[in-house]
Amino acid sequence: MREYRPVARVLVVEDEEAVRDYVCRVLTLHGHTVLVAHDGAQAVEQMAEHHFDLLVSDIVMPMMDGISLALKVRATRPHVPIILMTGYANERQRAHNLSLLIEGLLSKPFTMDQLLSTVNKALANARKRAKEDVDTAAGSVQPSSQDGTVSSESKSSSD
Repeated sequence: MREYRPVARVLVVEDEEAVRDYVCRVLTLHGHTVLVAHDGAQAVEQMAEHHFDLLVSDIVMPMMDGISLALKVRATRPHVPIILMTGYANERQRAHNLSLLIEGLLSKPFTMDQLLSTVNKALANARKRAKEDVDTAAGSVQPSSQDGTVSSESKSSSD
């Protein structure tokens, strides 16, 4: 059975051209639409202008680092999953300390399979959470009578 791979609009934020091109090429070849920013400040501009389903960002960048960007994305778009990338051991530890904030961490260098696996997992988890939110919201409207109809009558406190 073929693995389900959700297609998404991904914002890739990376200041190193070779890494940025690699990530964009892999994601595009696998059906994703890619938006690109060279640093956190450019990513904030992209956020203001475009919708995206996933953020994939380097941690160490000029202008605004990936962790500051992740905090900003989480504050303004709480349902967007975040994957961080880094080649620095101390930055990996900073990212691990944010495990509730991020969906995944890629240590550079990473393979195409590692990138795709992390992206697919993040998107699948986000879709699962969105479905649970819809199910929870739909479940909050309960029929008020045994026959399943919603009654507009309210019981008075004297009953």
